[in-house]
Amino acid sequence: MDAICIFLGSSPAADPVYARAAEEMGRELAAHNLTCVYGGSNTGLMKLLADSTLKAGGRVVGVTVQALRDKEIFHPGLTHLHVVPTMHDRKTRMVALSDGFVVLPGGIGTFDEFFEIYTLSILGFHSKPLGLLNINNYFAPLDALLDNAEKEGFLKSPHRDVILRADTPGEMIRCLQQASCKS
Repeated sequence: MDAICIFLGSSPAADPVYARAAEEMGRELAAHNLTCVYGGSNTGLMKLLADSTLKAGGRVVGVTVQALRDKEIFHPGLTHLHVVPTMHDRKTRMVALSDGFVVLPGGIGTFDEFFEIYTLSILGFHSKPLGLLNINNYFAPLDALLDNAEKEGFLKSPHRDVILRADTPGEMIRCLQQASCKS
């Protein structure tokens, strides 16, 4: 495992627990010599992730689309910034660059990224580990939604097992490396 794609909010979030988690995730990536792949933004939790990874001596690769490149500010310290034409190309590049995925709290863009990577895994387009970093029990409503989808027959039980879960960045790295969260 060489690179982990992190999906997370570009907003700063209301509770500082999310900022601390983003910073700790960056330090853990660097400590495990894992390249951080993310959207490249220099705002919110995304900035904190990149800052902490770089400060700890890690590598950070951003992936964005030209339309955003023309209007957003990207992190100036990136090891590399990939600029692609469409959001579909962006996700395709992120999958190609990464050996696993971690989802931290975020908004609708983060949910979109999670569900696309999750769907691609279920359909067999990749077999890379995917984890939810459940900071502050943020993903409990998502788990309830998935439980209901399973109960109603729209999600098969084995597909629920695809998603790894952890409460700390260090635990999540171990889960990804083992492709399971069993101790």
